[in-house]
Amino acid sequence: MGGIIFWAIIRTAVLIPALWLMQGFIEYKYWWWFGIMAVYGVIIHPAAIQYRLFLEENKEIIKDTLCSTCKHFDKTAVLCLINDKHPTLNYLPCEGLDWEPVSNGYEQKEIHS
Repeated sequence: MGGIIFWAIIRTAVLIPALWLMQGFIEYKYWWWFGIMAVYGVIIHPAAIQYRLFLEENKEIIKDTLCSTCKHFDKTAVLCLINDKHPTLNYLPCEGLDWEPVSNGYEQKEIHS
């Protein structure tokens, strides 16, 4: 996931000066449309494609592993937050020892007599 953001920042850093230099060559009323299409075509669309590929590659890990049912698992980065490692289909960072189930927003309260 970090690679997607990194390359989006790099593409932005290259596109902004390029658009600034091209401003003098394109008529002002067309420059805004060109700029909007360039931002979409160079930054947004490639990042969306990379994100979709990231989800497809990690689909099984997110849905079918022990880690995906743990409260320490970050689905957006496919990362075990306790061990700061990425689980795979064949590798669990904590080997199941630090596994804690995800709570559904309901906390059990102890009843004191």
